[in-house]
Amino acid sequence: MSFLDASDMVGGYGATNILHGCTLQVEKGQIAVIVGPNGAGKSTAMKAVFGMLNLREGHVKLDGEDITALSPQERVKKGMGFVPQVNNVFPTMSVEENLEMGAFIREDDFTDTMEQVYELFPILRDKRHQNAGELSGGQRQQVAVGRALMTKPKLLMLDEPTAGVSPIVMDELFDRIIEVARTGISILMVEQNARQALEIADRGYVLVQGANKYTDTGAALMADPEVRRTFLGG
Repeated sequence: MSFLDASDMVGGYGATNILHGCTLQVEKGQIAVIVGPNGAGKSTAMKAVFGMLNLREGHVKLDGEDITALSPQERVKKGMGFVPQVNNVFPTMSVEENLEMGAFIREDDFTDTMEQVYELFPILRDKRHQNAGELSGGQRQQVAVGRALMTKPKLLMLDEPTAGVSPIVMDELFDRIIEVARTGISILMVEQNARQALEIADRGYVLVQGANKYTDTGAALMADPEVRRTFLGG
């Protein structure tokens, strides 16, 4: 059984279904990437996994436990971390205060985790007393990921983590994501930069109109002529 098993998800907003039997599975320590055209339901699928969208059909299981009925807050306590695409930092709070906010559910000493975040993102240590709103886009993304890591998640979900950042910053963020996965944390990521994301993906999902179109390893999807032609620009 997969560490994350979100199977046959059907759901949407109001009376309209956006997901049509979508299935996403991630193993322990794997990087799984969701790609596809605009409007394919990528972010909606992520929100469904995190409990921000009620499913009409299907289920979400984490480490064998059915969490379909749990709220997002309850899912965080079960080991899910979620980094939304926008409004993902507290701009008027310092970097360090942002990270401390990530540890709000913890009752133990979280100084070791904060040290690990600073080792992963050294620039945050340098700017820890600076307000997050004064940072560059890439640095704010590092704060957002760092804050999610403060909850000690077993599954980290990232919605378009490289949106609006330069190619150099994108490569650096992807390198850090690989480092996080190597610690045993599973990663589920929605990404517009499909080619670069699939290069680091253990598993890739191509969604079209809320359903799985292609599912394979990142390397196999990169090598598939039909996927390359239709979704990767040749």
